[in-house]
Amino acid sequence: MKSFITASLLTLGLVSSTWAADTSSLLEIQQRWAQINYQIEGDDAKEAAFNDLAIKAQELVNADPKNPDDLIWLGIIQSSTAGAKGGLGALSLAKAAKKSFEDAITINPSALSGSAMTSLGVLYHKVPGWPIGFGSDKKAKELLVQSYKMNPTSIDSNYFLAEFLYDDGDYEGAKQHLDIAKKAAPRPNRPIADMGRHKEVDALMEKVNQKL
Repeated sequence: MKSFITASLLTLGLVSSTWAADTSSLLEIQQRWAQINYQIEGDDAKEAAFNDLAIKAQELVNADPKNPDDLIWLGIIQSSTAGAKGGLGALSLAKAAKKSFEDAITINPSALSGSAMTSLGVLYHKVPGWPIGFGSDKKAKELLVQSYKMNPTSIDSNYFLAEFLYDDGDYEGAKQHLDIAKKAAPRPNRPIADMGRHKEVDALMEKVNQKL
């Protein structure tokens, strides 16, 4: 079965504050996601940590159900939890993430520079297709290209489009988007996410170069 992978998305200009058990903001959730995704070892530990973080994200969504940014990050955490969980048991989480992204797109497709499209495209690319799941490379490409056009200098939109193109055998196209991703501007208050994503960009670039 294909693995589930989620995107680390661009943050808005929010004010940073310290993560605490009794309070949460979207930026804190973004920062905590990066810590779990890139610094915690072991799928079981990641799954438990993502489950706790999902509760915080759901609280934000419950408080403001029409906020697309919160819905996007709830979806990211749901799909990250699916990635840590793995196997057929992850499909329900992937479906929940799909709904979160679709709801965000319905409210505002350009929220967080089209990040819901990026993440939904990744889901369509990584989740198995029918009859097991809802995966579709056709839909994945449409969404990933659309999100890239909305945010052509983003490290994430370029990285995930490059990953799709690599899997599709378009190594030259993948290299072009990885070159753009490597030049992306740092994201304020997201150093852990940036460091982790750049490592993924470099790793994929190495695989691409071996094919060229």
